[in-house]
Amino acid sequence: MRLSSTDARRLWLHNHGLSAAPTGPLDVMAMINALGFVQIDTIRNVTRAHHHILWSRNQNYREKHLWPLLRQRQLFEHFTHDASLIPMQTLPMWRRQFTRMGKYVAKAEWFASSLGQGSILDIKARIETEGPLSTHAFDTKIEGKREMWARPPHKKALDKMWYAGELATSHREKFIKFYDLAERVFPAHLHADHRPDEEQINWLCTQALNHLGFATANEIAKFWDAVSTKEARVWAEGAPEIELEAADGTLSRAYAAPNLQPAPKPSTRLRILNPFDPAIRDRTRLERLFGFEYRNEMFVPKAKRRWGYYVYPLLEGARFVGRIELKADRKTSVMTVTGFWPEPGIKWSDARRSKLDTELGRFASFVGLKTIDWQV
Repeated sequence: MRLSSTDARRLWLHNHGLSAAPTGPLDVMAMINALGFVQIDTIRNVTRAHHHILWSRNQNYREKHLWPLLRQRQLFEHFTHDASLIPMQTLPMWRRQFTRMGKYVAKAEWFASSLGQGSILDIKARIETEGPLSTHAFDTKIEGKREMWARPPHKKALDKMWYAGELATSHREKFIKFYDLAERVFPAHLHADHRPDEEQINWLCTQALNHLGFATANEIAKFWDAVSTKEARVWAEGAPEIELEAADGTLSRAYAAPNLQPAPKPSTRLRILNPFDPAIRDRTRLERLFGFEYRNEMFVPKAKRRWGYYVYPLLEGARFVGRIELKADRKTSVMTVTGFWPEPGIKWSDARRSKLDTELGRFASFVGLKTIDWQV
């Protein structure tokens, strides 16, 4: 079976909730279940990434809708490729990730801490006695240089236990994480549900391929980032394969999800996607399928950036037509356009520009901004 580049793009967008118009009844958990998880991020350029990702799929979504799901234990927070909110029913298949991440953090150079095991146990005992605590409840100080990723010893200790699944995120207040004992956060029947490692690998790889539609072993592994490429390759032995046409016409092979079906033609709506949107997270896959080169330059020195600090890809139908840099000032209620780059070969007609203006208006309204100021 050969999957054309057109069909591949349509299937990819359909599987990521970016095909139909982003309207209709709102079901936040259904959106997250369809995606597998939603990445969370601290940067609040216009709105934080997790809110933007969900709003892109249903514009009836509001920022107030997400965090109650964590308190209600419909979601738990842990690390996929980055900090993410994951459907709670995934928990029994996440044991290996607690183990993997716990071992990784314990060996990582950035974790080096002056706190001994006794002090770490004291931190855990405080949480057991006092209830959920944030890092602000402790007072150890950063040792050495105050580099970007420097953390005080107590924060490292909290994160070590969090990565290992001993502690869990109870809730967040103004995005500040509160840690509690895992057994007080996770529902008892799921916390006690221990599955063999082989079953966990099988479930994680199966679900990854279902979400992706078609993928290499490496892409299956990267979806959750909870299995290795070698484990994914062994799992995929004997799985059906397809011949995949890339945007440049070259062919490659990929594994196909069972009962792979053609996806509908996407809406011609123009969308402003977040830099952390799952549809564009795998930059190599993005460029292969769409011929769209995108890099996140937030941590690139300004002089070395090709585009800008926080740049949003512009998706129209099944192709990327440009990118735009935005900045919001909630005090003055202004969203400023600080950069705009049409994609080469794409003509920006009055009709297309009108679509962008309309979507900018919707995006501004989402976060309560009233004015859009073009500075380019």
